[in-house]
Amino acid sequence: MNATLVRRSDRTPTSTGTFIRNLSRFARPARQLGMSRHLGAARRWLAAAVLLHLVISIVHGQAHAGAHVPLSRAANLFVLIVIVAGPLVGLALTWPAERIGIWMIAITMAASLVFGVVNHFVLPSPDHVAQVDRHWRPLFTTTAVLLGLIEALGSGLAIRVARERKSAS
Repeated sequence: MNATLVRRSDRTPTSTGTFIRNLSRFARPARQLGMSRHLGAARRWLAAAVLLHLVISIVHGQAHAGAHVPLSRAANLFVLIVIVAGPLVGLALTWPAERIGIWMIAITMAASLVFGVVNHFVLPSPDHVAQVDRHWRPLFTTTAVLLGLIEALGSGLAIRVARERKSAS
């Protein structure tokens, strides 16, 4: 008898063992379905983090332009390829190649975090928050801090999703 069709009142002492054996067959798929739902929510949060990162990056870029903060050619390429495009490409890849996409998000967000912390808060340069024009400093500093937070969150969440995905398979 199918475990899903057994009603509580139909269980007798002789059918309980059968009921439990039938039920245990569904334990692993049920656990994986639960993980799938959990991973689905984590993936949605990861997608939200990537999109929020894009919005904050655009606003931070406007603060860069308004404050006339120059970036080298290498820094501009890094910003465009790794900081802006990397997480978006990773997000797009999560549909056809989920594992690659998730790890791409994790790596590009972590690299963005390091780049931002070093350039905005460590190295003395025109890109340091203390060196930015005072009229643009509040927006520049706020977006630099928000970028750091969302990059840490995005990278950590992507690593968590990748690890949970591996343990679920």
